[in-house]
Amino acid sequence: GVGRLGIMVGLMLPPTPAGQLAEVTHGVLETLAMALLGTTLSAVTAVPIGMLAAKNVIPGWLLHFSLRRVLDGIRGIDALIWALIFVHVVGLGPFAGILALAVSDTGTLAKLYAEAIENVSAKPIEGIRAAGANRLQVIRFGIVPQVFPVMLSNALYYFESNTRSATILGIVGAGGIGLQLSDRIRVNAWDE
Repeated sequence: GVGRLGIMVGLMLPPTPAGQLAEVTHGVLETLAMALLGTTLSAVTAVPIGMLAAKNVIPGWLLHFSLRRVLDGIRGIDALIWALIFVHVVGLGPFAGILALAVSDTGTLAKLYAEAIENVSAKPIEGIRAAGANRLQVIRFGIVPQVFPVMLSNALYYFESNTRSATILGIVGAGGIGLQLSDRIRVNAWDE
């Protein structure tokens, strides 16, 4: 196989866009858009779910236990599997990739957000309650300012990770540069 590998590498050199530079650029931008939209959807969706899964926000162990198991189930399915599912549901293209990234990351981000919410300092919350705030005000002024930097940093990390994942999702038909790479491999256009 090493000899065939050498032949394949030889076919890749020199690389050429073959008049497809605009299409390749569009694929790269589509991949970045998939990562951005998938991460944004998952981060926005994970905030209320993370609040519901946090023990110090909503009392009741049954809700926490069941919601955390659902999140574990969502996290247990890889984004590539979600992409295959969504390609069959909505068809080929970036929309399937966006949905796959959003669903896959919602489970993980909601779990991370819930853990961050559970680890907030109780002193600001006690001070806000002592001032006569209701439950929503306690969440808004006591919890959110403490966890927002953690939530933002997790979302930015997942955006960076999803940029790579979006390329891989494209190979199974979920759009972006991965779909173009897959197409060129199928027709043995190794130089492209």
